[in-house]
Amino acid sequence: MSSLTVLGSSGAYPQPHNPCSGYLLEHDGFTVAIDLGYGTVGRLLEYLPDGAVDAVVITHEHADHCTDLHALMRVRLYGHPEGARIPLFCTEGVVKRVNGLDTGEGLSQAFDIHPWPETVRIGPFELTPFELPHHVPNFGVRLSAPGLTLAYTGDTGPSPALAELGRDADVFVVNAMDQGPPPGPSGNLLLTATDAGRAAHDAGARRLVLTHLWPGADPAVSITEARAGFAGVITAPVAGDVIALGPA
Repeated sequence: MSSLTVLGSSGAYPQPHNPCSGYLLEHDGFTVAIDLGYGTVGRLLEYLPDGAVDAVVITHEHADHCTDLHALMRVRLYGHPEGARIPLFCTEGVVKRVNGLDTGEGLSQAFDIHPWPETVRIGPFELTPFELPHHVPNFGVRLSAPGLTLAYTGDTGPSPALAELGRDADVFVVNAMDQGPPPGPSGNLLLTATDAGRAAHDAGARRLVLTHLWPGADPAVSITEARAGFAGVITAPVAGDVIALGPA
């Protein structure tokens, strides 16, 4: 079976039982960590005690999406120094931000770093980045393998590129930070739940997963708002939830 395990889905800062953005995709025996925000590596180690994912993808340099990349580096460097370096796909901003948390040689000690943007092959997947509007460079990612396509926005505002990112995806994981109308000047650089529903509809996605909800937001309200634009399956999972993706 293939699966998407939620390591965390809280926007901005972690909640007591729900870290920030992070997902573990497993397909055909290959594992990919997608974003590693505050608190996610503790969850990751519940599934992979040595932290030995086959690849890591980080969408952008905001701390609630990348800080625990540093934690995973330490797990690998100090706990399992004999392990091979893990392929890491991220922006240059992520490398600079995370390396600034420590002294020494930084992420290159534990990771084989590949900067965006380019389409690459990792394990069974074709990994394609899509540049999306945000406060810093952000790349949504589309991971396609025979019989499975998963798309993930990272953080973004409304963009025509969302339709191509999520085109016919089995699962479209979309940031839905806000409920109701955009809250102010920054609203066009983050999506509302209503925006997320429209994006999934325009893409023709089969399933919409809402993520990055504001802490304390009622997921049922976000799902209802997303339903106005999308008639398919909608969920708003939290850490520990596992989404079955069908046979590999």
